[in-house]
Amino acid sequence: MTGSNESTPPASRAALERHIADTPVTGTPAEMRRAFARLCGAQPPLRTARICGVPCAVAGEGEVAAIWLHGGGYVFGGAESHGRVAAYLAGLVGGQVILPLYRLAPEDPWPAPLEDAQAVLDAQEGAVAVIGDSAGGHLALHLAFARPGCIGRLVLISPNTDRSGQSRCRGANSAHDLMNDDAQDQYLADLAFGGFADSSVAASPLLGPLEGLPPLFLTCATNEVLLDDALLLARAAALAGVPVE
Repeated sequence: MTGSNESTPPASRAALERHIADTPVTGTPAEMRRAFARLCGAQPPLRTARICGVPCAVAGEGEVAAIWLHGGGYVFGGAESHGRVAAYLAGLVGGQVILPLYRLAPEDPWPAPLEDAQAVLDAQEGAVAVIGDSAGGHLALHLAFARPGCIGRLVLISPNTDRSGQSRCRGANSAHDLMNDDAQDQYLADLAFGGFADSSVAASPLLGPLEGLPPLFLTCATNEVLLDDALLLARAAALAGVPVE
């Protein structure tokens, strides 16, 4: 079951902006986890399952349609933040959406999340779609690298792809992005990837073997900290022969 929260974020943009400003995701990892749950608001109850030892929240019925790898900088997030979108997607596609509750940093830094995602994907029959937002997009890319041919379609929402210095939007868009800024992104990365250089594929999957990726759908906004992360990946993947939308 998901954790319960006291409020649901308001619907209007102005009210939502106030809600985000009034709910900073700061402090210790435990404090950030609680704040992120408050920020995301009440979530629907999802059933739980252990898939190859990995705890998962599951939305929908029928065949498995997708695995959603949640964002949260590898430090926070889960059913208490992404249950609603998983349930919404399950209703759209008429199948199950699995939300792996992968291990989080700093208690379990990289590659623990990848090991958990691999275990969940390995338990599926046939190629399924994999969706990832933010850090979950980073994780989805690494999952595609590790399991070529096992993912039917890769859907990345504002993916975190590059710490090697190619992005020019991380600092420039920090003042405009309501949900993220370069300083916090770096802090979370240090917790999750402290043993890996920014120029490593582990930290920057933009530098990885993109030619083996499945068909790729990318989306982001023009004022995001992670805008260049998406644009750089779109260009590099297309040049590597990957169908990109």
